[in-house]
Parts: sequence; structure tokens; C-alpha cells
Amino acid sequence: MDNQEQDVILEHLDLDEETLFIVSQTFKALGDPTRIRILNLLADHECSVSEIAEGLQLSQSTVSHQLRFLKNLRLVKFRRAGTSIYYSPDDKHVMALLSQAINHACHD
Repeated sequence: MDNQEQDVILEHLDLDEETLFIVSQTFKALGDPTRIRILNLLADHECSVSEIAEGLQLSQSTVSHQLRFLKNLRLVKFRRAGTSIYYSPDDKHVMALLSQAINHACHD
């Protein structure tokens, strides 16, 4: 094992409780099919709640609930444009992880 591999292993041994909690919540977020669908849609372009609901054939209430969960974890962000609110991804690392997981699932 070279020094770089050893450094990576040592990093994994030094996880504090807050880090463990954040990582587990991130995986919890990615463990829900509805949230995966929302993040996957947002990977292409920002959307309003109504656009997400229409695009994924979900109720606006369901979408709002899931976006609140994702926003609390800082996985999505929003911007206001007049009376509309548009959502987009807020964490490129999580989006890369999601992309990797999707590619893995689609791999033959």
C-alpha cells in the first residue's frame, strides 16, 4: 500500500459525529426514489415546483415536501424570480455521486 492509499484510509478512521450524521443523511436523501428523480431532473436544468410536479407526475405537495428535505441538507438551492421560485442542485459532489450510482445501475 502506497502513502496516498494509507492517507485515504486514515481519513476514514477520523470521522467525527457531525460528519457521520451528515454523510448518513446524504445517503438517506439518495435512498428515496422520489428524491432521486427530483435531483436527476434538476441536474439538467433548474425548475419550479410546478415544473417538477408536472415533469415527474407528482403532486405539488409531494414535491414541496421533498424539496424542503433536500434544501435542509443543502442538496438543492433556490432563487426567486418575481413570484416564482426555481430550484437547482447545490452540491456538485452529491450530484457526482448520484451520477455515478445511476451509471453503475445502468452498467451491463
